[in-house]
Amino acid sequence: MVRNQAGNSDTIGGLAKAAGVGVETVRYYQRRGLLPEPPRPHGEVRRYCDEDVQRLKFIRSAQAAGFTLAEIGELIALDASDDRARARELAQARVAAIDEKILALQEARDALSGLATACAKKRGGPCPILGAFDT
Repeated sequence: MVRNQAGNSDTIGGLAKAAGVGVETVRYYQRRGLLPEPPRPHGEVRRYCDEDVQRLKFIRSAQAAGFTLAEIGELIALDASDDRARARELAQARVAAIDEKILALQEARDALSGLATACAKKRGGPCPILGAFDT
């Protein structure tokens, strides 16, 4: 991005493209208060800067880690206040939730693997996998 004298550089379309999201996603994050909306000088378009790209990338990464938009908003606010204890608490809660998902997925994997083995051993009739999902 090339910055203008005010430190801003790109339109909302350029911002969205640079962050790998759609324009409507940018607008949605603005409505949710996750991304500031720069001023629009009279007769001109709003301009965004590299910090806005970084904020969008942070939001997307935090979502990929499983944080909700509300939690992401809190993380952004915590960054400004340097409240490490609360940020750590949010991260630990997310780790616990991920661990629960991993356990559930492992259980599902084991059950499906057992069904696949039973299906391979069975010589006649329907495969046990089909019967397992029929209930």
